[in-house]
Amino acid sequence: MGTAENVELVRRGYEAFNAGDMATLSEIFAEDAVWHAAGGGVLSGTKQGRDAVLAYFGELGARSQGSFQANVQDIVGGEKHTVAIQQTHSEGNGKTLDSGTVVAFVVRDGKIAEGREYSEDTAKWDDFWA
Repeated sequence: MGTAENVELVRRGYEAFNAGDMATLSEIFAEDAVWHAAGGGVLSGTKQGRDAVLAYFGELGARSQGSFQANVQDIVGGEKHTVAIQQTHSEGNGKTLDSGTVVAFVVRDGKIAEGREYSEDTAKWDDFWA
């Protein structure tokens, strides 16, 4: 796949994520996918395997009472990485999270093989999920 196809795959992933479409997410993530969640909070750390990645996504939705949204501002494709710039918004337990976030994706054989989150303020993320 080329850079345009990688960008489209990542864009499709965001659409599925924001719609809660776990079936599509399951299709586009590699079985051995890895996800790195920034910070030092309860949801931070490395998720190994597609099932663990999807469980993490489900936890974001559950802990935010379904309000978590990753609003894409731009997606930039490269030969080895596809990078998404997003504004993350979520509300729950009387708290609001509104944070700039970047996710660097690795696409392998037409599937997302890795995602690595970078937040403008990981302490804010950790506090929100606490």
